[in-house]
Order: sequence, then structure tokens, then C-alpha cells
Amino acid sequence: MKSYREELWFEIPTRRALVNITPQVEASLRRSGIQEGLLLCNAMHITASVFINDDEPGLHRDFERWLERLAPEKPYSQYEHNVGEDNADAHLKRTIMGREVVVAVTQGRLDLGPWEQIFYGEFDGKRRKRVLIKIIGE
Repeated sequence: MKSYREELWFEIPTRRALVNITPQVEASLRRSGIQEGLLLCNAMHITASVFINDDEPGLHRDFERWLERLAPEKPYSQYEHNVGEDNADAHLKRTIMGREVVVAVTQGRLDLGPWEQIFYGEFDGKRRKRVLIKIIGE
């Protein structure tokens, strides 16, 4: 069994964004040389997410509206966490969207469904953050 580890770094210029990272994850898989196994991809920050869904702009706007209804950014004073901070909503959004994905690797490729893509969800941007890719297999 082989193991491969890589970090992707992001510095999103806006507070929130959804970024399709499938090409970067596929490149990591190629570099690993692993043909059969499992790939873990997770956000290493508690205000960011990694998830799988469709790469469709209308859906992304729906996510933004839905998340804002569930955990609105403002007023900052509505959150106990926001004492000297303003990112409580980002923590909640991350919990809703998830920390990580695990994808099967088959014949050296991500075993995703026809519309599935891997996304990095940023909910408190404007600073450098990382995503871990860990691949195990043969």
C-alpha cells in the first residue's frame, strides 16, 4: 500500500466563494501514481469546506442564498462567538457544507458520477488557507 500527501493553498480575495478544485485534485492523483484506492480531500481550516456537487452557477447562487438564510453574516452581534471577531457565520456554514470528501480511485481516475465535481467552499476569505489531499492505495 502506498500513501501520498499534498496540500493545495488558496487565498480567495472575497469573503465567500465556491471554487471547483477538481482539476487540482486530479493532478495530485496523477502525481501520486496510485491506480486503485481512496482519496481524502479536506479543508484544514474551520471556516472553509470541501464538498461534492454540480458545477452549475445557478446552484452556486442557490447555495449562497440558502446558507445566508441559515447563518446570516450580519448583524455580527447576533453571535456569541463574535467578540472581537466577525466570522461566526463562517463556522456554521462550514459545518453545514462539510469538512471533507472521500472519493474512490479506479484505474488512476477519480470515480465520480457524471456531474460530480469537488469544490472548495470559502466562508471567511481574504487570507491564505490550505486543503489536504491524502491518497492511499496501490
